Amino acid sequence: MTDSTLFLAGNTPDAPRSDLPGLLSALAADLRAVDYTLDGVAGLLGESAYNALNRDQIIPALLATESAAHGGSSTAALAAVVRLWLLAEPQTRATLDAALPGIRAEGLAELGLLEPVPGADPSGDGLMQAKADLRPYGWDANEDGSGGAELWVASDLAAHQQAGVLRHDHVLGIGQASTTLVQTTVRRHVAKALDLGTGCGIQSFHLLHHAEHVTATDISERALAFTRFNLLLNAEVLHLDPEHLEDRVSLRLGSLLDPVTGEEFDLVVSNPPFVITPRTLGEEAAGQFTYRDGGLPGDEIVSSLVRALPTVLAPAGTAQLLGNWEIPAGAAWAERPQSWASPDTDAWFIQREQVSPEQYAETWLQDASESRDRQHYRDAYAAYLADFASRNVAGIGFGMIWLRRPAAGGNLAGSAAAGPGAATISRFEEITYPIEQPVGPHLGAAVERSDWLAAHSLENAHLLVADDVTEERHQRPGAEHPGVILLRQGAGLRRTNLLSTELAGFVSACDGDLSVGQIIGALAALLGGSLAGEDGFDGDAFRAGLLTEVGNLVRDGFLLPAE
Repeated sequence: MTDSTLFLAGNTPDAPRSDLPGLLSALAADLRAVDYTLDGVAGLLGESAYNALNRDQIIPALLATESAAHGGSSTAALAAVVRLWLLAEPQTRATLDAALPGIRAEGLAELGLLEPVPGADPSGDGLMQAKADLRPYGWDANEDGSGGAELWVASDLAAHQQAGVLRHDHVLGIGQASTTLVQTTVRRHVAKALDLGTGCGIQSFHLLHHAEHVTATDISERALAFTRFNLLLNAEVLHLDPEHLEDRVSLRLGSLLDPVTGEEFDLVVSNPPFVITPRTLGEEAAGQFTYRDGGLPGDEIVSSLVRALPTVLAPAGTAQLLGNWEIPAGAAWAERPQSWASPDTDAWFIQREQVSPEQYAETWLQDASESRDRQHYRDAYAAYLADFASRNVAGIGFGMIWLRRPAAGGNLAGSAAAGPGAATISRFEEITYPIEQPVGPHLGAAVERSDWLAAHSLENAHLLVADDVTEERHQRPGAEHPGVILLRQGAGLRRTNLLSTELAGFVSACDGDLSVGQIIGALAALLGGSLAGEDGFDGDAFRAGLLTEVGNLVRDGFLLPAE
C-alpha cells in the first residue's frame, strides 16, 4: 500500500491510527472518566503550576503531580495521564491500565499513542512512554449555552517534551499562532469552509461549529492523519458521523490551493507555513520543517496566498490568515503588503509585531530546538542574517490578514455594496498594544460598519456614542481650555483617537436625536458665523473635513448608527 492509501485508510506510518473505532470510543470514555479536561488539569496542578505549563515549563507540574500520583484513585489516575502526555514522563503498564481501564496500555500502543521505553521489556510491566502528545482543548459556550466544546487533540511531542531537533515532518500542536487565528476569525454561518494547512486540525474543529462542510488540506500526510484521528476521537462533540466523515469533512493532500482548484468557499482560514527560512541551492523538501517552511524564498508564500486566495472565494466570501512580511531598509512596513492586495479585493492588514533579522533568527532556531548543537546554531544563524541581507531586509512584520471577494450582485455580507463587484475596504495599520480576545467579533463588526458607510448617506444618519467609549481631557494648570482631548475604547481593538475641539463638540452631541448634517450645521454656525464664508470661515471645507473625521469614528466603532 502507498502512503496515500494508508492515510485514506486511517493507518499512516508514525501517526495515530484512526481506523480502530472501538479503541477510539474507549479512549474518549476513559479520558472523560478521569476528567482529563482543561478544568480538570488546572484543578489538579493548581494555578501557578498550570500557568507555568502553559509557558512550556514543566517542573512545577512535575512536582505537583508527584504527590497527586499517590493520592486517591481518581486523583492518581488523572495524575498518571497528565504525567504521560503533558509532561512526557514514562509510566508503567500497570499504572496506565488502572488509570484508563477501558483501553489500557495495550490499546494505547495499538493506536500509536504509546511505545515501550527503549530497553524495556515490551511484554512485561516495563515503562511506557508517549509516542505523541494528547492534550485537552476547548472553548466556552456562547451566552445562550450553544457552541462550547471540550476536546482532546493529538500532535507530535513538542520541543520541551523530547530531546534533539524536531523531525522535519513534525505535526505542530496547539500553539500561539493557531490560537491567535482562532481568536481572530470572524464566526458566521457558512455553507463551505476551507482550512488551508490544517496541521493537527484545530481550525477545523472551530469551523465545524458554524460551517456545514469543511475541507481541510495539508502538504503532509502525517498532518492529515493526525487531523483525521482528532476528528474521529471527538466525533460526538463535533457532531460527526464516524462512518460518514465525508458528509461534513473532506481531507485533501497537496500544496496550498492545489487540492481545491476550481472550487469556491464562503470562508477560508489559514495558518500557513509562513516562516521566512534561508533557502539553499539544491535544497529538498525533506530538509524543511513542513509545519512552518513554505519552501519559497523570503515572504513569497504569504504574498502568493494573498494574490491567489480570491480565486477560491465565493462572492462575499472571506479569507483570514496569519503571515510574515519583509520590511526593506528605509521602507514603510505596509509597502509590500499593499503591493500584494488586488484593488478588486477588500483587504485589511494589521501588523501586530515587528522584529529585527537577529530576533527572527533566534525565535525560529529555538522553535525547532536547533540551538542545542552549538556549531549548527552558529551556521544556521549566519544563514538567516545572510539571507535577509541579500534582500536588504531591516525588519520582519507579523500580523493578521483579512480578505474578501466583493459580492457580484452588490450585496455584501448583510448590507448593500457600493456597486457590483466593488471593493470598499483597504486598511493597513499597526496595532502592537494588547487588544481584547477573541477579537474576531470586533473585526466582523468593523467590516459591517465599513459596509454601512459605503451604503448610506452619513449626513442623514443619526449616531450614538458606543457604550465602551470614554473621553479624557488634559490641560495645564490654569489653562482655560484643554490642550488634549482623547476618545478611548474599552473593548475590541481598544483604539485611542485624538479629537479636535469641533470633533469633540460633535461627539458630545451624538445622542441620536439630530442627524450628522444637523449637528455639523449647528457647529458651523457656532464656530464660523455662517456657511457663506464670513470672517474667512470656509463652511464647505469645515463640513467636508468634519464628515471625514466622523466617518472614521464610525468605521472604528467610536460612533454607531442609531437603530
